[in-house]
Amino acid sequence: MRSIAVAALTLALAAACSQVPAQARSGLPVYSYKVVATYPHDPQAFTQGLIFRGGFLYESTGLNGRSSVRKVELATGRVVHKADLPAEVFGEGMVDRGQQVVVLTWTNGVGFVLNLPDFDPAGTFRYPGEGWGLTRSADTLYMSDGTAQIRLLDPQTFKERSRIQVSDEGRPVAQLNELEWVKGELYANIWQSDRIARIDPKTGHVLGWIDLSGLLEKHGRSTRGADVLNGIAYDPARDRLFVTGKLWPDLFEIKLVAPAAARKGKH
Repeated sequence: MRSIAVAALTLALAAACSQVPAQARSGLPVYSYKVVATYPHDPQAFTQGLIFRGGFLYESTGLNGRSSVRKVELATGRVVHKADLPAEVFGEGMVDRGQQVVVLTWTNGVGFVLNLPDFDPAGTFRYPGEGWGLTRSADTLYMSDGTAQIRLLDPQTFKERSRIQVSDEGRPVAQLNELEWVKGELYANIWQSDRIARIDPKTGHVLGWIDLSGLLEKHGRSTRGADVLNGIAYDPARDRLFVTGKLWPDLFEIKLVAPAAARKGKH
């Protein structure tokens, strides 16, 4: 997509959001990062969902007429297998569920269930409002919708069980986007920012922030048309954290660097 088209899309999305994402407060730790490795990423992929499974990345992409689900080779960025979503939908977040993946759509109010390994259609489900990010724990699906709320869904029926309100020391944190489950915490990209919130899934309280400012510009190939940070994947077997962005030419494996105060407190 040409940069002017991406800019127009960003303006349209901004108009749909009425809240501004909260920034890190002085009382919460702000983690920086160290780049461990850099991998190629398709610069035509408008990244919405990202997971690591069985040695491969699985990625859902957005934009009407260009939305897809992909299996991607980590080392090369090569798309091993790809299935297009219907042209009329705007793909959003994705998560695995057994031998299936589940994909949201932005404003269509419909989610798709696809069988692995070939992404064969296995069904659909409906939900009110918008769909943004999706992740899971062992027994719950977590879904963001661009507000400060995260919905807790039954992983079998997709019915909503409850919601948590995400807040930074009492202030709602809006524009929660792509989600990932990392060591018992919810990680959430904050749309139109370089920050990831670390969230307590029981209370919705932000436990800390990850500041990824300058990630693409300093460590990757900054190109025209690259959009916002989006996409978090975690490999629990090897404790690896991967991040990328919409239309980014690179994907990064990073290690979190604790704030100085927190490091001094360790013995």
